[in-house]
Amino acid sequence: MEFSNAQIAEMVKKVLGEIQGGVAPVSKNSDGEVPVGVSNRHIHLTKADMETLFGAGYELTPLKDLSQPGQYACKETLTIIGPAMRPIENVRVLGPLRKKSQVEISVTDSYVLKVKPPVRESGNLAGSAPITIIGPKGVVELKEGCIVANRHIHMSPADGAAFGIKDGETVTVDVLGKRRTRWYDVQVRVHPDFRLEMHVDTDDANAVGIGNGAKVKVVKE
Repeated sequence: MEFSNAQIAEMVKKVLGEIQGGVAPVSKNSDGEVPVGVSNRHIHLTKADMETLFGAGYELTPLKDLSQPGQYACKETLTIIGPAMRPIENVRVLGPLRKKSQVEISVTDSYVLKVKPPVRESGNLAGSAPITIIGPKGVVELKEGCIVANRHIHMSPADGAAFGIKDGETVTVDVLGKRRTRWYDVQVRVHPDFRLEMHVDTDDANAVGIGNGAKVKVVKE
């Protein structure tokens, strides 16, 4: 029995999915649509900084799971402050703990705090803006660690194959709806633990009038 190229490709995708185990399903959108998740300002902490802020031996309290597997919002919130000495309170902590503490804010937040965070991929903190975090038990002064997260799309390897996109590549994205917009240089991050979703911050979402669950379209150029 002979198989067509399309049938072989489909079988390869199925086998890869079984080997990876638990990865997100391939998007069924044939027109390149991707769901959107809107990220508000938030904080990632190291174990040491968490204990400085909340006390020795403290453990974060999961509140709800986020769209990406293994990521969750915590009940804990903190206050951040910059040179303007105008605090932003109730900034949500996200888990799990990380190797480096990081504060992700919007450009609008940066005007309030009077900080100048670079637009970066999460985790790329070298030379980023300083920020002070205030907790119930202590204060952490980060010499670097405050960024504005770049627009990016999470994909599983199966989704990456379906879209024809590799990890680290950038794509152009059309925002659908009444306030149509085109975003350029959107980074794609491919990992077995990821589920298909584009992440933007509140500034981007508000500017084009979209929210969680909206759809954007990857443009093939």
